[in-house]
Amino acid sequence: MSMFTDMSHINVRGGDGGAGCMSFRREAFVPKGGPDGGDGGNGGSVIVQTDPQLSSLIDYRYKHHFKAERGTHGQGARKRGRDGKDLVLRVPLGTVVRELDPQTQKPMYEIADLTQPGDRVVVAPGGVGGRGNIHFVTSVRRAPAFAEKGEPAIEHWIELEMKLLADVALVGMPSVGKSSLIARISAARPKVADYPFTTLVPNLGVVRTRDGRSFVAADVPGLIEGASVGKGLGHQFLRHIERTALILHLVDLTGGFEDRDPVQDYRTINAELAAYAAELAERPQIVVANKCDMPDTDVAIEVLREEVERDGLPFFAISAVTGEGVDRLVSETARQVAELRSAATFDEEQHRRDLAGVWERRRAARDRSITVTREDDGAWRVHGTDIERMVVQTDWENDEAIDYLQHRFARLKLEDTLAKAGCREGDEVRILGFAFTYTTHANDFEEETPLADEDESERLDAEEGEAHVG
Repeated sequence: MSMFTDMSHINVRGGDGGAGCMSFRREAFVPKGGPDGGDGGNGGSVIVQTDPQLSSLIDYRYKHHFKAERGTHGQGARKRGRDGKDLVLRVPLGTVVRELDPQTQKPMYEIADLTQPGDRVVVAPGGVGGRGNIHFVTSVRRAPAFAEKGEPAIEHWIELEMKLLADVALVGMPSVGKSSLIARISAARPKVADYPFTTLVPNLGVVRTRDGRSFVAADVPGLIEGASVGKGLGHQFLRHIERTALILHLVDLTGGFEDRDPVQDYRTINAELAAYAAELAERPQIVVANKCDMPDTDVAIEVLREEVERDGLPFFAISAVTGEGVDRLVSETARQVAELRSAATFDEEQHRRDLAGVWERRRAARDRSITVTREDDGAWRVHGTDIERMVVQTDWENDEAIDYLQHRFARLKLEDTLAKAGCREGDEVRILGFAFTYTTHANDFEEETPLADEDESERLDAEEGEAHVG
């Protein structure tokens, strides 16, 4: 039996970056060889990517920790370290990825919504490799005796949630015949029995019409009054309806075991859809009166038809057991799905073009932002991915490296940012596990003209010059 797993929490970590090398040319007859330390390799990233062959998140049910390969260290003679390999985690179409709060394990924000084959997002970037000492030659520093350390990768928890990607959702009270209908119109073989909550996981079925059209239908487990606030199996299943283009709303004409009123059932389910998400109430809907083969249902059919047509919705009376009226219903459903698909085509194309860039830009903006908060009297905490990266890549045993870090802080205008927050001369500034004394003389360094290769200088300017205050 295939297991349906629609939500998992996993821990992801990129590979650490390799350290840059501090080295000088040592050759016969070259008494003063220049710096030639190579860069460390970048760590591999953890990437989440959709795979149309997968139908659940079962791979993440028992294994929860995933780590990419680390980069290797740089060497002398300008030898660059090898980059770590990326780790690709494959997920089904319709997977939403969210960042989790490390303490509460509650979602903080959405990282990505992966709906197309091959959609991918980097969820744990590898650590940046440290630069070798060849990059730190300037007009006043001809023989830099320091290199950057590799950046340790960040480890965090993310949530993967699969939302069904079906064209049509079958909704209704428990035991109205949703499983029987999907079994009749598709090759899906769900468990069918005449008692509530037979269906505990959504069943997907591909429906093909005689004229060659097709659509995917999801038999979503039964809703009950109060489902929108989590009663019964409510929230678990309402979220699966969010992605579907069309709703087939099944109503049991017989009223089931509880002898319910079909019109009241119809109203209850629509109220639950609207309460869960207002746009679901506006979603195209076909109302289907099931079990019309049962005796004494003629009056119930007409009463419900009148109510539904007053709402301006299409109405069909069928029997999922005998097949009466089912062909007409399937044909109309296929026609509406085709119309809805053609109307949405442009958006999907736009989605494919824009997707990767949007997520990368969001992540880059988060990385560049700098926030300053007061921790206690006379102490301030600085947060920001890029500025924290500079600190962890600094060799704190080396005075030249510390001077260079001060130079980078000046380029980011960190002193101005702290002053705006209220930091005063002599206050303590904390970044990660390091503490600095705030002084307004941080800019008293000799102006340096980089002599590293031109491309590298431009990269450094772009990297540091774009930082902004969050």
